Amino acid sequence: MGIFEYNQDELLGTVESVDTSTAIIKVENDDKLRGLQVNHLVTIQSSKVGQHLIGLVSKIIRKSGLADSAEDLTPDLSFNVIKVVLIGTHLDKEGLKENIFRRSLATVPTINAECHLINGERLKQFMQAVSSVPEGQDQICLQIGNYSIDEDATAWINGNKLFQRHAVIVGNTGSGKSWCVAKILEQVAELKSADALLLDIHGEYSTLKGDNFTHLKVAGPNDAKSEGILFLPYWLLTYEEMLSLMLDRSDNNAPNQAMMFSDQVIKHKKDFLHSVGLEEMGANITLDSPIPYSLDKMIGCLTALDKEMVPGARAGIEKKGPYNGQFTRFIQRLETKRKDKRLNFMFSQEKLLLKYDYMEELCCKLMLPAQNGKKGVKIIDFSEVPSDILPLIVSLIARVVFSVQQWSQVEERHPIAIFCDEAHLYIPAHTEKSIDNASLVTFERISKEGRKYGVGLVVISQRPSEVNRTVLSQSNNFIVMRLTNADDQAVVKRLLPDSLGDYIEMLPILNIGEALIVGDASLLPSRIKIVPPKLKPRSATIDFWDEWAKESSAVNINNAIEALRRQSK
Repeated sequence: MGIFEYNQDELLGTVESVDTSTAIIKVENDDKLRGLQVNHLVTIQSSKVGQHLIGLVSKIIRKSGLADSAEDLTPDLSFNVIKVVLIGTHLDKEGLKENIFRRSLATVPTINAECHLINGERLKQFMQAVSSVPEGQDQICLQIGNYSIDEDATAWINGNKLFQRHAVIVGNTGSGKSWCVAKILEQVAELKSADALLLDIHGEYSTLKGDNFTHLKVAGPNDAKSEGILFLPYWLLTYEEMLSLMLDRSDNNAPNQAMMFSDQVIKHKKDFLHSVGLEEMGANITLDSPIPYSLDKMIGCLTALDKEMVPGARAGIEKKGPYNGQFTRFIQRLETKRKDKRLNFMFSQEKLLLKYDYMEELCCKLMLPAQNGKKGVKIIDFSEVPSDILPLIVSLIARVVFSVQQWSQVEERHPIAIFCDEAHLYIPAHTEKSIDNASLVTFERISKEGRKYGVGLVVISQRPSEVNRTVLSQSNNFIVMRLTNADDQAVVKRLLPDSLGDYIEMLPILNIGEALIVGDASLLPSRIKIVPPKLKPRSATIDFWDEWAKESSAVNINNAIEALRRQSK
């Protein structure tokens, strides 16, 4: 017996007229109409046995009852009309599978075909078909809340398709976006071989603690090497990334500086390989190969070239060498960066960071799945990274993960998801600095090629209009919470399918904690009420008026200033 077997008293109405994609339903019972809302789902009897057409209510009309023709004014009994957009076909059985939904119309409704409302247990079972949830396997599927049209029905999402085809989570500040992310991460963390990275820009997810969460922090000015501290040494940067950090392209000597810098990097990487007995690798490395090298020795060589004097035309008289004076500003910039305490995570002098196997240690922290004592969800705190180089450092971690996945043997490749919180800060729609360009290259490549190598991207932002269009357009799943800004709404509308109709108009009126879910992970557009996570992020909106109304407050300006000076809380 199919899920859409109804009793006669459950009849909503019958088909009055039909065209290729819409049907008009005549409803004679006023009571049936009262509980109906726009965007409710209905099923319409198909001419084929075992099939039902699925429709979305787009309009509810109370007709006057007069005939349409001007010549025929014979009054008729008044009746109610529902306009339904046809969106797919439900099959009771297909081959060995049961409860199947297809986004295609095998037939169109016939006149007087019966129409019923989908709600309650039927809605839950139907949504399992939509999200491809296997029968009896609810416990391993992803659910983030209940349907707004029927809060007793659980909203299921296909976890495979959510991460395979990338996802976008957007919404205004205070719309419940962080709760939605935390709800998804809670369920990811419970999987036995979970593997996900959350790029936490402001440290608001530090409250997600437990047996399945690992908290890592990019080293601050006063941090030493330890288990929970991440150091990202300069030698992990690619040639372009290093130049974006060090080179002033307005300098007249910039081309010579870039050329000689590349020569020196290759030379000192080969010198390092020779020092550890791996000189045979020297023939295969490139500028971008993640091989340690000594920055002190390289600066020494550049300084020597900058001050070099060579024999002149006359005996005993010297003249400036070919590169004399050309590296002065470059070396000054490099030395300034090295001495900047805020960049301790990159230019730390700890010898352990110059070991050949440091990259393996770093990648094990970032990429090992939840097995053998490792925890599946890794939350990386970037709150102490200077904002001017934040895009470079965030993209560095993403690039390292993607590169290791790319070079892994197919049978040894384990899928990993990267959650990009506050994505507009490092995946911007418009770039002005070379550091931003270097960051964009990484994320655009992951968005285009990540699926092939098992890297899923989840873009999280409060300003979708400020996020790179290429990355957004490569995402096939959207969880959209309240958006009131016209530019943000316009971007989302362009990305979502035209057939959604009135759904898009809901963006500014969604309640806090409500979301529209559209995409491959949920074949039907769905309005969802997000269930609060057990572990709540530190993102609660401060109640200004209530705080101002208190008789006293625990403000300590002196402590804050000292922390600012020390660059440590």
